[in-house]
This record gives sequence, structure tokens and C-alpha cells, in this order.
Amino acid sequence: MAPPPPLLRRRRGEQPPDPALDDAELVEVREQLGQGRWTRARSLLARTGDDWDRRGHRLLVLAAPKGTLAWAKDWLLAEPESADAAALLACAEVSSALLGKGSPDRARQSCRKVAGLVPEDPTPWLALLLLARHLGTEDEVTQLYDQVRLRHPEHHHAHHLIIARLAERRPDIGQDPLHEVYDFAAWAAEQAPADSPLAVLPVVAHAERYRALAVAGQVPPDPESSGHWAGRRARQTMKAAFDWWLEWEREDHPRSRVDLNFLAHAKFCEGRYAEAAALFHRIGPHRTAAPWSYPDRDSHQAFRAARGVVLGDA
Repeated sequence: MAPPPPLLRRRRGEQPPDPALDDAELVEVREQLGQGRWTRARSLLARTGDDWDRRGHRLLVLAAPKGTLAWAKDWLLAEPESADAAALLACAEVSSALLGKGSPDRARQSCRKVAGLVPEDPTPWLALLLLARHLGTEDEVTQLYDQVRLRHPEHHHAHHLIIARLAERRPDIGQDPLHEVYDFAAWAAEQAPADSPLAVLPVVAHAERYRALAVAGQVPPDPESSGHWAGRRARQTMKAAFDWWLEWEREDHPRSRVDLNFLAHAKFCEGRYAEAAALFHRIGPHRTAAPWSYPDRDSHQAFRAARGVVLGDA
């Protein structure tokens, strides 16, 4: 399977979504790492500890810039016993492989080495799952998801990855409300504690399935007019997720802005502009590419247009 396609070219002046989201300390450390100063990265990861969602988020964000590979090697050379340095290097090799610039096999070997060093850490398995989501088989994806969930049953990013892959199965059957991605999302949300952000997974599944269907030509490429968010089950799904957000408002989760973007997109496509407005206010500047880019749109333009409609600030 080929690596994912390159990002769409942006117009001058447009900024890409920042995967760091609202983690200001992560942004600062990433900038310093880009200058070869890895000691701040060491301190950041040490303080993150076993907050597994935050650790996975921070490692993958730090690993994404192309210069990280070299700096992680320098760090590991200076501190060969550092599991954090080895984890950063493994994640950087995964990032490089996904861009078609590195060896997937080398990345897999590095991740499995880290998994042996820190058996309780789901992050190397998350990195392997990220790689398999684009380059692996169905069995690989399932097995790696199980490894992550064994170590952290509520892992946010891992659930998003498995749902994105499940949504791509059998696009030929069209808008089947019994598709397995919906069942899986409902099951995962039910298994999680009441205040878990995994409650938003059914909304994520709905958007990911739309992407898969639109790419296959089964639904119109304009999400607002596709009717995908207009059905009874879709409306129930969006209402349940929005009601959860009103009750819990999990702003403390490192990937909460991901959920808010999926919710805002869903509410906008549903035509519930007042609810979408509340979500846009909470999102602030922290736009994510998914799902605004679905199926092949410019996420900046789609986000700005939707925000302008509901807030009047286009």
C-alpha cells in the first residue's frame, strides 16, 4: 500500500493546522528541538510521565518535523539508556516512513525495541498503529490496536486511527447504518467511563465513513448537501455527543480540540448553527485538518467558511 498523498498546497498566508493543538509548552519545546536543543524535550517527556494520551500526543508532534530524526539520534548517542530518546527516534522514523522518505521496516524495528524497553507504554504500539493504518494489513491494524488498548483501554488517538481504517471497509454498500464502524464506535463509547472523550467516537465514525463514501463516489463531495448528517440515526448521534460535551466539557484532555472540531463540523453539516457556534468559540484558533478537509477540500477554507456562517466573522 502506498504512503498517504502529500498535503494540498496552501495559498500564501494560510497556516497549516498545528498538531500541537493548545499545548503551548509543546510548541515551545518543538521549536527548541528544531534548533538541536533536546534537553527541554527530555524534561517535557519526563514530566509527562504515564499520562499516556499526553505522552503519545507529545511524542508524535515532536517527531513530525524532518529535523527531529537527526536530533533524536544525537540525544540517544548522548544518553544511550534513555527510553524517551529511543521513543522519539522511533516516532520520527515512523513519521519519515509515512512521508516516503524512510524505511517502514526500520521504523517497525525501532518501535518494537522501545516496546521492549518500556513494556507498559502504549506509545510505541501507537506509532506502529499509525504506520499500519496507512501501510499495514487489516490483521496488523487490529493486532496493534489490541496492544495499545491492553496498556491503555481509553487511548484517544488509537481509537481515532482504528475508526478511520474501519470506515474504509466496503464503500460499495453505501450508507449502511449497520456498517461495522458505527457498531465499533458505539461499543467503544459504551465501554469507556462516563466522562471519557471516547463518547464522541460515534461522531468521528460518521465523518470518517462520509470520507470513505465520498472518495468512492457513493455520496456527493460536498458534506453540507450530501444528506449524510440528515438521517434520524445521524441526528441522534450528534445530539448525544453534544449533550455529553455540555455535561462534561473535557478541556483537560490533550486532544480535546480534535473532538471539538469533529463536533463543530457535524453540527454545521447538520444545520445546527447555534450549537456549532458554541463549539467554534471553544475551538478558537485550534483548527484540525480532519474532518474539514473531507473528502478532498482545503481545510482552511472549509473551516473559515463554516465559522463565518455561524459566527458572522468570515
